[in-house]
Amino acid sequence: MALALITGASSGIGLALAEELAASGANVILTARNGAALDRIAGGLAGTHGIQTTVISLDLSRPDAAAALVSAVRERGMEPDILVNNAGFATYGKFHEVPLQAQLEEIRLNVMALVELTGLLVPKMVERRHGYVLNVASTAAFQPGPLMSVYYASKAFVLHFSEGIANELKGTGVTVTALCPGPTESGFQERAMMQDSRLLRSGLMDARTVARAGLDGMYAGRPVVIPGLRNRLLALAVRFSPRALAANIARQMQERVSK
Repeated sequence: MALALITGASSGIGLALAEELAASGANVILTARNGAALDRIAGGLAGTHGIQTTVISLDLSRPDAAAALVSAVRERGMEPDILVNNAGFATYGKFHEVPLQAQLEEIRLNVMALVELTGLLVPKMVERRHGYVLNVASTAAFQPGPLMSVYYASKAFVLHFSEGIANELKGTGVTVTALCPGPTESGFQERAMMQDSRLLRSGLMDARTVARAGLDGMYAGRPVVIPGLRNRLLALAVRFSPRALAANIARQMQERVSK
């Protein structure tokens, strides 16, 4: 029976991934800041699917949190077969107007915690010659994103990091997949305070659909998964667009519109 560690598992795509993994029979370790929500989710998953659930509540934007999480997992005698790096958030606004501390926390969570968890857990997977890493990036990874510049840059890092180590790990029995969804129904938009942007008015994908696409791609060993035909076409179009034009279009889509 597989054991999956899912970060950011209390809502949105992370919750959907936890539900899909539990439905497949995997035991799950759930982590996020909201311990009460995780306890409710863990109880529901255990009761519905008859799997073992473990809750470890912490804030992965803290500098020492990733190492503390892995220590807590190993103190329980567990070693994940599947690592889902889903935790992340965005700040919205012009870079020089958004509090710098919030943006540094964004980088620590979206980039540094992801790299640290991967670095701490993948060597054991390589030793066992079996394991999966699913890193949740975004279609934002394919272009610059004015008004969310740090978020877009962080997801570009996640995509390129994932593709790079996926190549390095060929033949080891361990695969790495970057899941790049477009706008998706979750609490992400509310935290970023961007509910009124044009981008979100163009439509949202269902988190469960995104999760299923990501896990199917992960098990198939695909390095990149972009759920939805429209999202795949947009990601491809950006590659052939002048960079300045791509940035201008992204800004127009990010700008708030009156209700």
